[in-house]
Amino acid sequence: MPRGLGATQKKILLLLSAGVGLGFSRSLGDHIRIIKDTSSEWKKINRSSLKQAIRSLYASKLVGWVEKSDGSVRLTLTGKGKNRILTFNPDTFKIRKPKKWDNKWRIIIFDVPEKRRGARDSLRSHLRQLGFYELQKSVFVHPYPCDDIFEFLIEYHNIRNHVRFILAQGLDNSLYLKDKFGLI
Repeated sequence: MPRGLGATQKKILLLLSAGVGLGFSRSLGDHIRIIKDTSSEWKKINRSSLKQAIRSLYASKLVGWVEKSDGSVRLTLTGKGKNRILTFNPDTFKIRKPKKWDNKWRIIIFDVPEKRRGARDSLRSHLRQLGFYELQKSVFVHPYPCDDIFEFLIEYHNIRNHVRFILAQGLDNSLYLKDKFGLI
């Protein structure tokens, strides 16, 4: 995942891309879901952080804006912004395998409430796709650095309060895990 963009900037790019999603979706259910999710995410962004993030995105040429005759401003994604969004797509994330393992385990634990079941199931699915090993129902482990992906996923699902990231030197079943990840 590209470095250099903050969580608010990434969220802005994703929210702008929701407009693209609306254009491609054909079902009313998808339209309603996209609009509902987008609306609630906009409300969660701190206004001063939003202004600063937009200025930064504009300076980096990821977004443009058009001033309308009524004085309002319409944000648009530039071609460069659309390309950058593709790199944030959680369905295409990959954890890079370094040349040498640092002998540390990345552990993600979560306790997402039942009312957020969709976010919980989606997080679990993304972790499996990324190659995490499921130690328990809500405990996953991986040997390689994945901080950026972790940060993005919890922001994407808006579940920061329910998820923890642990960097561990060792686990009691390290030998088994090393075998699972081909580290032996």
